[in-house]
Order: sequence, then C-alpha cells, then structure tokens
Amino acid sequence: MNEEPALRRELAATLLADIDGLIEQLAADICAHSVRYASGSPVSQEDLRVTLRGNMELALNEFGGTRADADRFEAVAAENGRLRAEQGMPLATVLQAYRRGGRVLWQAMADWMRDRSPAQQRLVGDMAGAVWETIDRFSSAMADAYRLRTLELQHREASRRGALFEALLDGRADDPAVAAAAATALGVPRQDRYAVVVIDQDTHDPSSPPDPGPALEARGLWSYWRPRAGTVAGLVRVRAADPDALADVLRAQGVRRAGISPAFESLADAAQGVRLARRALDTLPPGSGQVAGLDDRLVHAALGAEPEIADRLTARYLDGVLRSGAERQVLLETLRVWLDSGCSASAAAAALFCHRNTILNRVGRVAELSGWPADSGESRLGWALALRALELEH
Repeated sequence: MNEEPALRRELAATLLADIDGLIEQLAADICAHSVRYASGSPVSQEDLRVTLRGNMELALNEFGGTRADADRFEAVAAENGRLRAEQGMPLATVLQAYRRGGRVLWQAMADWMRDRSPAQQRLVGDMAGAVWETIDRFSSAMADAYRLRTLELQHREASRRGALFEALLDGRADDPAVAAAAATALGVPRQDRYAVVVIDQDTHDPSSPPDPGPALEARGLWSYWRPRAGTVAGLVRVRAADPDALADVLRAQGVRRAGISPAFESLADAAQGVRLARRALDTLPPGSGQVAGLDDRLVHAALGAEPEIADRLTARYLDGVLRSGAERQVLLETLRVWLDSGCSASAAAAALFCHRNTILNRVGRVAELSGWPADSGESRLGWALALRALELEH
C-alpha cells in the first residue's frame, strides 16, 4: 500500500497548524539574505508576511493534495508576480525569496520526518521532489506574470513619455504642470541647455534614418527620439557641448539630411526649437546628405520663408544667366565660387583649377547677361542672395 499520500496530508496539516511560526521563520530567513526585503521598501514587512501566508497555505495544500480550487494555485502566483513587478522589486530577488521559502519549508518537513518510522523515512526523496516541484510551479507562474506585467508597464511608460514629448513639441509646455511632468517622464531637468534635431525620413529606405541615440550617449549627450510626420524629431541635452559636435555625430552615423535648432535653456522652448530645426531642414536640398544648424542657414531660411521674394531675387539679378542655355551651369558655379572667395579671381581660379583670366571673363559674362556690374556692392549682394534662393529650388 502506498503510504505517501496519507503521509503528505498529515505533514501538510501539521505544518499548517503552526503556520504562524513557519511564516516568522521564513520572513527572517528572507530578510537575512536580501537587503531589499530587509529594508521594508518597496515591499513592507506586513506585505511580505501576508504574501508568505497566502503562498505557504497554497503550497502546503498543494503538497498535501487538499486544495479545493485547482486554478487558485496559478492565479495567486500570477497575482504575486504582477504585484512585485508594479512595486519594482527585481525578479531575481523575488525568485531568491521563493527559493529561500522552499529551503525553509523543506527543512521543517525534514525535521518532522526524523521522528517517523524507517519505512516512512524512505519516502523522504519522493517527498522532497514533490516539495520542489510545487515551488518550481509556483515560481514559474509568478515569473511569467511578472515578465508580462513588466512589458505592460514599460509599454505604458513609453506611451506616456511619447505623449509628453509630443506635448513639449506642440507648445503645451507653457503649462508648468505639463513641463514638470515631461521633465520627470524623460528624466531630465526643466532648465538646461537643449537643442532639437529634425531628421528627414527616406520613405524608400526602411532603415532610415539611423538611430543616433547610442552614439550621442557615448559622447555624453542624452537624447530622446520619436517619428513625426515624415521625419524623426529628437530632443538633445547638449549642456556645454559645442553645437558642431552634435552635427558631427549625426554625420558620422550616416544621417543624410537633418536640421538642428539653436540651443535653448528651457523645455518650454522645445516647440520653438522644433520649428527652427524644421526650418533648417527645409533649406537643405533632398538627398544632399547635409546636416546643418539653423544659424548656418539663416539666409536660406529667410528666403525660404518668403518664396515670392526669393523668386523675384533670382529674376532680378540672374534672369539673363538662367536663360543662357549651355553657359548657365558653368557661369553659376564660377559666380558662386568667386563670391565665396571674397571676389578674388586668383582664389576662385585655384578652387576651380583654371586661369584667373578665365574667372574674370566668366564674371564679366555674368555681368553682361544679368545687366549688373561686377564691381557693384549691390550686384554682389543680389547675386549671392539669388544663388542661395536657387539652392532652395533643388
């Protein structure tokens, strides 16, 4: 006759009768092996004992075969897992507590078995297996629920962070409560030195744009990124960093086209930052591979904001050149290099690998076709602005 079921019921009943002492012993053992549990935060001592009582009763009833509800065992384990995830207790710490519980429970059972008959003591191995199988099942159900709840909480927090980030970029951070909530969710101070980056997203390239976050973090620059209307917008905590360093990191990461706002001192200014970063981006020709701050593109941004003015500039100062057919490209390129070289024919010739007289002849041809003299300050200013306006058309 198999004595094990009856022996297990008797043993479970004996330990249940002294469950208060068992819980105190187990609580002391867990706290002795875990600083987190011993601290009482985030799991209070009362919470710990209530949980231990419920778990121990279920484990002993499961072991003794006296449980009334087959589903309750897994349900309680899952509830424990969800609760500890919400409290932020590390899973490894919770699992260690379960193992400590198994050791204390088995030690109590082993002490009770010493007074049994030799025939019953031979059942110790089988009963040990049953104890640890019960602990393993409980731990597994708890851990599965813990991981699922952690994912749910992470998704909820990510959604909340994203919503508050959008609130910053939409200009709602003028409300101090919104600004404070966004700063807390993002983990940054409300007052510091920030910049906004807007990166163009290539719809034909699923991997576009690359994530610059890790590279920026390696340079000591915190950032947060979100897709936004055909672009990816990022808030970067630049602190004392040179704004050029931000552009350098983006270029090194293979970012093909991006605009960077001027630095600002408050999260409440993030909405203006995204507008200015977008203005900088809009001045860069598609596929140009350029990364630029607004301050480097102010003339382009000003002209882009007034397209009618830009059109009239090109018509007034370069109309004849634009209609010159085969000459057009070489004349425009020579004019651009000549102006960028401080109107020095020698410097322009060196840059274009030709004779200075060639430069002078081409500039003269521009003057002839445009009707503006090459030695006029207004001519040179008008040509420079018209060339910038032309860049915005491409």
